[in-house]
Amino acid sequence: MFFDTALSTNDLIFLARGAGMTLIVTAISVFFGTVMGIAFGILRHQIGPWWAAPLTFVLDIFRSIPLLIQLVLANAFVTTVLGWRISGFTVACAVLSLYTSAYCAEIVRGGIEAVPPTLRRAARSLGMTWRQDMTSVTLPLAARIALPSWIGLALGVMKDSALVYVVQVVELLKSAQILITRLQEPLFLLMICGLFYFLISFPIARLGGYLERKWSND
Repeated sequence: MFFDTALSTNDLIFLARGAGMTLIVTAISVFFGTVMGIAFGILRHQIGPWWAAPLTFVLDIFRSIPLLIQLVLANAFVTTVLGWRISGFTVACAVLSLYTSAYCAEIVRGGIEAVPPTLRRAARSLGMTWRQDMTSVTLPLAARIALPSWIGLALGVMKDSALVYVVQVVELLKSAQILITRLQEPLFLLMICGLFYFLISFPIARLGGYLERKWSND
């Protein structure tokens, strides 16, 4: 029968540990990527397209080159060219953070530019400094606009983290591949793997929907 499986409790624990690694890599990458993305997005908006051209070019590189290639090249450069003894986990988090920041910067820039200029001018006419305008008026409104895109980005990064296996990080999909090699039950194990991804993703997506509804009613 289809569900006659040799999968044991220890194997499920092994998959759960892989899911935990996926969450850790995703959380670190999304956090640092968001922080850098906010800084890059504000900078690109503030200094204009011409002065921001070098930064835009670098961010376009991270958006254009497939993540798998970025991971392989970064790992080879760090370990072979530079000769640094850095774990694959560190390389994976660094590359994913930069990858996330490249997309987040566009989300932030778009959110800021969606705030009505008249509202910003009104804030400055009341005597607000640029910093007060950004922290009290522009960024809170931009956050509401950018939230759905940011949630989509976070979920995308979580799924893209499956590629960190190339730098020897045993996350959820790699854990499933190891069990497939041993148990020879690919369909069943991939179903279990997909269920883990769903259990991780669904609460994040629902939380994003709840915040979007709550903010839209405020």
